[in-house]
Amino acid sequence: MSAPLSILDLAYINAGETPGDSFRASVDLARHAEAWGYRRIWYAEHHNMSIVGSSAPSVLIAHVASQTRTIRLGSGGVMLPNHAPLSIAEQFGTLETLYPGRIDLGLGRAPGGDQQTLRALRRDPRSGDTFPQDVLELQGYLSGQSRTRGVEATPGKGTDVPLYILGSSLFGARLAAALGLPFAFASHFAPGALEDAVALYRSEFQRSSQLDKPHVIAGVNVVAADSEKDAQEHFLAAKRRRVIQLLGRAGVDVPSHAARTILETPAGKQVLQQVEQEMRYTAVGTPLEVRGYLDRFADLVRADELIVASVAVDRRAWLRSVELVAEVTGPGDA
Repeated sequence: MSAPLSILDLAYINAGETPGDSFRASVDLARHAEAWGYRRIWYAEHHNMSIVGSSAPSVLIAHVASQTRTIRLGSGGVMLPNHAPLSIAEQFGTLETLYPGRIDLGLGRAPGGDQQTLRALRRDPRSGDTFPQDVLELQGYLSGQSRTRGVEATPGKGTDVPLYILGSSLFGARLAAALGLPFAFASHFAPGALEDAVALYRSEFQRSSQLDKPHVIAGVNVVAADSEKDAQEHFLAAKRRRVIQLLGRAGVDVPSHAARTILETPAGKQVLQQVEQEMRYTAVGTPLEVRGYLDRFADLVRADELIVASVAVDRRAWLRSVELVAEVTGPGDA
């Protein structure tokens, strides 16, 4: 592989599962990924999504860290405007104290949900405007150089938990470059500005105490299987799950008996076009086909690291996909 691989675990809650089932699957994935040589696993903060269990990344990170030994774990990411920087510094300072050298802190400025969810979180719609200042405040708490007189993070002070800026636009790229931080682009679901954002980040990057040269992480979906036919069937199921999720958020009820035929309905066909655009960067096929795709994708944006999201719905296929990718890539190798 031209770039090392990490994993994005969205803690999916599939039909017939509970959040507890999802968390047990996340622990199982992490234990296997550690043995297979993956560099890190990140968990994303989402709210009010019935199929996503990672609404509290720091809690999930703590649980998975307690069940593993060496793999790095982090947020991909914490939606910082939903929280006070001091609170996040204390949470991740606690994690770093408990599991030294294993914790990452990826930061985003989106709400992690819709406008109604934003109100339920008691979030001011304008809170994202102060994201750059909030990142600096958080960084100060973690480095032990607080920007708020008389206030320090305990735990947190001096832990220097590494920060990453997450984004899907030029805004995140410019901020990461200005602060000299690694930049992770959410191309696994928002691919539109990928190449422009990465080019901007590289051209404007300023060295910092954390990083002396640009570091780009690009998200990509994977569906690897032992046969091309199986991979395509699992990919179709993943698209179907996403269509049903989006229809549900729009207030359209999809009866369980109609789930397999939803893509044949007018509403399903319309939403499917959006889903296929979101999932533009998806590696589907046999292990060697997936490896070839990942190599080409990494070269496209000169990615320093790829973070892969296994999107197969079937649990065995979901885990097997990650295993097959490891077998043909040597995920920790650069």
